[in-house]
Amino acid sequence: MRVAVVGVGLIGGSIGLAARQRLEARVTGYDHDPGVLAQAAEKGAIDAAGADVAEAVTGAELAFVAVPVGALPATVEQVLAAAPADCAVTDVGSTKRPVRAAALDERFIGGHPLAGAETSGVMNARADLFEGATWYLTPGERASGVLYERLHRVLAALGARPAAIDSETHDRVMASVSHLPHVIANVLVGQAAGTLSEGGERMPATGPSFRDATRVAGANGAVWTDIYLSNRDALAAEIEETIRRLGAVRQALASADAGAIERWNDTAGEHRQALLEVGLAGGPVRELRVFVPNRPGVIAEIALALGRAGVNVVDMALSPADDFSRGVVALWVRGDSDAARAQELIAALDFPVLPA
Repeated sequence: MRVAVVGVGLIGGSIGLAARQRLEARVTGYDHDPGVLAQAAEKGAIDAAGADVAEAVTGAELAFVAVPVGALPATVEQVLAAAPADCAVTDVGSTKRPVRAAALDERFIGGHPLAGAETSGVMNARADLFEGATWYLTPGERASGVLYERLHRVLAALGARPAAIDSETHDRVMASVSHLPHVIANVLVGQAAGTLSEGGERMPATGPSFRDATRVAGANGAVWTDIYLSNRDALAAEIEETIRRLGAVRQALASADAGAIERWNDTAGEHRQALLEVGLAGGPVRELRVFVPNRPGVIAEIALALGRAGVNVVDMALSPADDFSRGVVALWVRGDSDAARAQELIAALDFPVLPA
């Protein structure tokens, strides 16, 4: 397989390493910084460097755009203009608003791996970075089923767990579980520093709770400014909800309502446990066979329906009819309950579905 990586930092470099080691793929990279390309070659993240975007994606079967969010729209447009007609193109941006226009091209399938590290740069790239990580896919209505299958298979081979989600939901979820924590961490360290300076106190050694809650404070300013602004509507809404919830806690404290405070604290523990358990259940894999017409977006429709319901597709395969008018989609999901739920959801889309 020939893979192109445009933007060879921590994520792009890790994709290159994983693709070379796990898929024996030939990886061509491009980065606007020649020094980064040299480091990527030294690290073994790429086999060759392209002189520009067009050269990097020449002959590619799969192209990953791993540039900062602010540069995504223009870079994705460049990649789509130069990529072969049968090349799947995806990105790794943490917000999908900047690449919505690209979804009009059937080759483009938005993506976002929930993986990273406190360190940045290609020299910190790791082939195992995506092991067990959820990798969101946001296919548009026109997404090619063949290219979606290819991308899904490659991501699974990299160790990730692909999960389909629509772009609007993705951005709301990321505002809550990724972008808001960065905002709150920044506020906490600023508040602590301000409180201590007002009292003329020497900065004390911080406890583990404060360190854990503020680990992401002050992350790369250029990168995170782009992220905050690209998802500003959803993030502003989450901040408003946070203010409302903090107001309720403040009121309980002001009225010394011990019962309300205890319920609030205990509920938080239950919610945290539920969040930690999401996606950790194992179990046997069940195969379903779905009979579909050959039309744009049919695979995306099925994938999104299952993704919204939290049904994890472990693997998938397409088998077109001889005349390409229809085909069979084989899906493998975990556990009897997920298989039954998937069968019900797919039947509701009016596609015949049978257990294998």
